[in-house]
Amino acid sequence: TEMRVAVVGAGVSGLTATKCCLDEGLEPTCFEQSQDIGGLWRYTEHIEAGRPSLYPSVISNSSKEMSAFSDFPYPEDFPVFLPNARLLDYLRRYAEHFGLREHIKLGTTVVSIRKRPDFATTGQWNVVTEADGKQTSHVFDAVMVCSGNFSEPSLPLHCFPGIERFQGQYFHSRQYKHPDVFQGKRVLVVGMGNSGVDIAVEASHVAAKVTISTSRGAWLLGRVFEHGYPWDMVFNTRLASLIRNNLPGPLSRALINYTVNQRFNHENYGLQPDKSCLVREPVLSDELPSYILTGRITIKPGVKEFKENSVVFHNCPEEEPIDIIVFGTGYNVSFPFLEESVIKVENKHASLYKYVFPTHLQKPTLAVLGLIRPLGGIMPVTEMQARWVTRVFKGRRAHVSPPVCQNAAQTGHIVFGLTFDEVLKTEWLVYMDTISSFIGAKPSVLGLLCRDPWLALTIFFGPCSPYQYRLGGPGRWEGARQAILTQWDRVLKPTKTRVPAGSSSSF
Repeated sequence: TEMRVAVVGAGVSGLTATKCCLDEGLEPTCFEQSQDIGGLWRYTEHIEAGRPSLYPSVISNSSKEMSAFSDFPYPEDFPVFLPNARLLDYLRRYAEHFGLREHIKLGTTVVSIRKRPDFATTGQWNVVTEADGKQTSHVFDAVMVCSGNFSEPSLPLHCFPGIERFQGQYFHSRQYKHPDVFQGKRVLVVGMGNSGVDIAVEASHVAAKVTISTSRGAWLLGRVFEHGYPWDMVFNTRLASLIRNNLPGPLSRALINYTVNQRFNHENYGLQPDKSCLVREPVLSDELPSYILTGRITIKPGVKEFKENSVVFHNCPEEEPIDIIVFGTGYNVSFPFLEESVIKVENKHASLYKYVFPTHLQKPTLAVLGLIRPLGGIMPVTEMQARWVTRVFKGRRAHVSPPVCQNAAQTGHIVFGLTFDEVLKTEWLVYMDTISSFIGAKPSVLGLLCRDPWLALTIFFGPCSPYQYRLGGPGRWEGARQAILTQWDRVLKPTKTRVPAGSSSSF
């Protein structure tokens, strides 16, 4: 009989997990608690418990060529960075194209996942789901947890002395939908992640005053990068990654420092991160630097304490009057349906081999997808994880036998922080190459040099787009070469909409 796999969630990770199961001849059942697919990318006006929540203006941080599933490029007329509605449209097309709908049970919540009594020999799980108020029990051979980590907001109020005295309004960034709440108000945004910066930028159009408080600063990248190309197509190339990862530490840091400070000097803008040696997740914003220059947004250090209608910052003697606070303090990771013993989450850290497999299960039949925060598109990463996991489940070229899991635990396995502001321990390209080499899908630039030199050079010097991982190995896709050679055409198609008279049409 087919191996039965439970997939929890029908967002980006859940959809690709379902597809990869089908590719490997497994039998997936995907449980989605809400009434539609799309997860994080499906905008709803009201905020649903246990579901991620978007504001209408959210745009993807990675470009369409770098965040496509590797055998399904975006339509060429889609914009280069995607408004959430276009991204959802893409996910729907993906589900249609690969026939995923019939494997997805909507309006079904996973209540609990428990090891069966004979787990040590069978690796099977008891899964209890609930739909329309009644519970059903199932047995599955394996489980893929794709529930994401944007549902449980982290709001550590005890870290903010005096918040109970504050008389204005405050809320977590997850509650934010529209800027009209800030009309004429003095706004403080606490925290400098992508949401915090986005919200500050939107607020500054209508607010009397906007301040961002950050204790640690942040690197800022623009979506519009060198020569106007998308940042990730310039940053995530094999050549650039090779240089960054093979220089001695101090040199590598100096290079990153130089790169990010080319657009503007972070120190002059009050943004320079504290320990500039740590590569933290950069914030993507094309507007922030110009808004700081024009005085629409002010950057301040961390909050020391709140008063009735003002705030005091560290190292700043005077109080600043404020009316409304937005806490951009990130999210907690939680798996309410799993026993503590399956994944230990301690002070926001979970011990997972390569961020995927819990390190102490006797059988590798449960995997977590999409928890990693690499500097690059998340979709190709979760897809790569799913391709690996489904092959491990099948036992072909597995690369994870239980001893490996136990050894990993002894040799200081990766303990990985699931907080937004965690240090990026893994570079996107290195991680993609590692996981793809487990399943034999890593492209060989040298091997291609003899057979297809033009493709080899494009792969090495050009952006490391996901199609590279479909050139060979299991799941090989016929269209991969063509997709790689035409990637820039799809980038320029939606922007080069007026060609001046007498210009050559090359780029």
